Amino acid sequence: MDSTAGLWIVVAVGLIAANLPFASERVFAVLPYRRAPAVIKPLWFRLIELALLYGITLVIGRAIEARFGPVAPQEWQFFAVTACLFVVAAYPGFVFRYLRRRSPAR
Repeated sequence: MDSTAGLWIVVAVGLIAANLPFASERVFAVLPYRRAPAVIKPLWFRLIELALLYGITLVIGRAIEARFGPVAPQEWQFFAVTACLFVVAAYPGFVFRYLRRRSPAR
């Protein structure tokens, strides 16, 4: 794998991870949120899940970067910009979950 492929892997993982909390009622799309079938995850829980997935994406990116050579030191500006990009990448999932107009039940 070359560095370009590694970059695209991190971008794909980031896009999937950013939209995952809004795409499923399960925690990390694996574990059930509650035992009751009609319980919906609240927004605050989805935002915590989004923050944890951001951290996991950072770890994956750092591991891929370390594979190609020495890891560049990052300061707060890097984390501020990537967090904002992660939130922007989560926008389609947020729109799908909360802003999409649903047809009335028939």
